[in-house]
Amino acid sequence: MKRKSRSFAALDILYICMMILPIVTAIVIKVLTKPASEGISITGAQIYFSIPMPIQDLIITESQINSWLVMIAILGLCLFLTHGLETRIVSTRQHVAEWIVEKVDAMVLDSMGEYFKGFSSFIAAILALSGFSSLMSLFGLYPPTSDINIVAGWAILVFVLITYYKFKCGPITYLKSFAEPVAFLTPLNVISEFATPLSMAFRHYGNVLSGTVISVLIATGLQGLSKLLLGWLPGFLGEFPLFQIGLPAVLSIYFDVFSGCLQAYIFAMLTMMYVSGGFPMEEYFAKKEKLKNKKMEAN
Repeated sequence: MKRKSRSFAALDILYICMMILPIVTAIVIKVLTKPASEGISITGAQIYFSIPMPIQDLIITESQINSWLVMIAILGLCLFLTHGLETRIVSTRQHVAEWIVEKVDAMVLDSMGEYFKGFSSFIAAILALSGFSSLMSLFGLYPPTSDINIVAGWAILVFVLITYYKFKCGPITYLKSFAEPVAFLTPLNVISEFATPLSMAFRHYGNVLSGTVISVLIATGLQGLSKLLLGWLPGFLGEFPLFQIGLPAVLSIYFDVFSGCLQAYIFAMLTMMYVSGGFPMEEYFAKKEKLKNKKMEAN
């Protein structure tokens, strides 16, 4: 029993390290590679190195590394919450895990219907990856959601899923959908089709990036105001950042925490809406019923 409890505790420590070490690694990498700068510094993701490729070099940036580190941390969190699941004695972590599963299942069922209940794990992954990526800014790290390339990759994946479910009734039905409700709207429907991933990517990226930029500008402005009003005082009193105390932290709660989690929720809701809305469910089941009847008649 003691050996079992020791191995259980050792695995818990391993999973906790999987959650903490990626963040520590990202901070260390940034400290070692970030060049020193003075004043306002609003830049994109730092480029670490590039891998030569036949057509175009593969550039490895700060946003890519941070994305992988976030995924490792999420994996550690999932393993920690699901470690030691029981049917009789339920622990606090199991209550948390069950609550997350129940809430995501209910959200998918309400938004997409019974047919898409298997989408719960995908939606949970979107919420976790987007939310935790935006929260990286709380540690002074570059949030991957501030990189259009990262968010565009998610939007393209969602676009592939949307197109897949639209093709469920065949290519003819898919092409006919562009002429609905009237034929002369076909060009607008085609534009709307390709505008879906663009709007999803730019909405998420723009809101997260704008919050980061506004926070930096306000913090820098408050630093200048402190120097303007207290600069005449001797010693450290003249350099004391009085107006940077409190307000940047309050703004961080909104831009980094609330706004980041809100954008993750909106991206997940748009994913569910576009996928379920693009699936011609009635036509699909009607076609499936016809094929079933033909097979029965043939037999």
